[in-house]
Amino acid sequence: MLLVCALVASLAVAAVPPQAKADASTVATDRARISQIEQDLTVEGARIQRLVGAYDRVQRSEGAIRARLGRTASALASDRGAEAVAAVQLRRVAVDAYVSGGSLHSGLALLGASSPSADLAAVYIDVAGGSLQSSVTTFEVDRHRAYVAGATLQGERLRAAATLRRLSADRRLASAAVAADEAMLRQVKGNVQALLAAAYQREIASRRSQELALAARASQQAASPPPPVTPATAGAPVAAPGAYANPLRAVGGLSPERIDQGVDYSGFGPIYAIGDGVVLSTSVAGWPGGTFISYRLTDGPAAGLVVYAAEDIEPLVQVGQAVTPATVLGTVYEGPDGIETGWSDPAGQGWTMAHDYGQFSGGNSTAFGANFSQLLQSLGAPGGILQNSPPTGALPAGLPGW
Repeated sequence: MLLVCALVASLAVAAVPPQAKADASTVATDRARISQIEQDLTVEGARIQRLVGAYDRVQRSEGAIRARLGRTASALASDRGAEAVAAVQLRRVAVDAYVSGGSLHSGLALLGASSPSADLAAVYIDVAGGSLQSSVTTFEVDRHRAYVAGATLQGERLRAAATLRRLSADRRLASAAVAADEAMLRQVKGNVQALLAAAYQREIASRRSQELALAARASQQAASPPPPVTPATAGAPVAAPGAYANPLRAVGGLSPERIDQGVDYSGFGPIYAIGDGVVLSTSVAGWPGGTFISYRLTDGPAAGLVVYAAEDIEPLVQVGQAVTPATVLGTVYEGPDGIETGWSDPAGQGWTMAHDYGQFSGGNSTAFGANFSQLLQSLGAPGGILQNSPPTGALPAGLPGW
């Protein structure tokens, strides 16, 4: 999001065609939609969390109800079994007491009779009727209570199941809403990125067109006398027309590094033009620090070739400006990337000769980088460090040697 805001801010400052302003308006609208969708996602996500919590609680309650139903059913079955056993025993005792006078005392004792002379038929009726009926009544009461408890639990279970089904449906709907919002968010973000990329490309094309027009005008004026020395170049040694000078002569703490597309250095201080020329560019996106100062040499053995100085440099020149070996192109600062200088491609808009000829693959030394290192050495600067020998690629016919 911070990157999107930075790009939108930079595009608002740059002079861009009217279409870019319309795109900026569309980007602002889409950014508002993104903010609203993200808020909706937060609300729906919280709702889903609440639904999940409620679902889990009801599910645990339903499980407890099922367990209680199981225990009630087990108790009911146990009571029925005990009732059946008691009924059998009572009938057996009553019958034995009726048909066997010898066991009357024991039978009556078991049945709780008070007199051995009681009428056996009455005893049987009492035992088989009254006592058994009392047991049956007690059992029926217990069974009714168990039935009521079971019915209550079953009702609770059915209500819990219905609640679970409703919660599941709500959760599915909420999840579908979140998925739809996420899809919309991806689409809107993609639209924003596409709009920013298109606006950025138009800005680069507009700047390139302006730089080329200024360079063309400057080339027509190249035969005119050079501009007076500015305070930034005062006191610097001035080479004769057509002669080249060490561009790194005033860089403090200068330390050569690898040779790749050009030559890498670290240090701090002013960097000069090698010879007379015209500035084609000062900044190109994609290079570390965004700096890419390029100028076409207008005299000397490399007249017509384009030199670049890039990365950790603060430019002090403008596109179309005529430069000499006494002109400070910019100030080298101690940044994270150091600087790189070498042969640019003829357009001077961010590509190098080593790139155009397919020599560079990411960390190797190229023939164009080695050639520029030899040029710098011939002017008194330290040469770069080869990463591979021989360097990758070959130089085209006509490129001067040093």
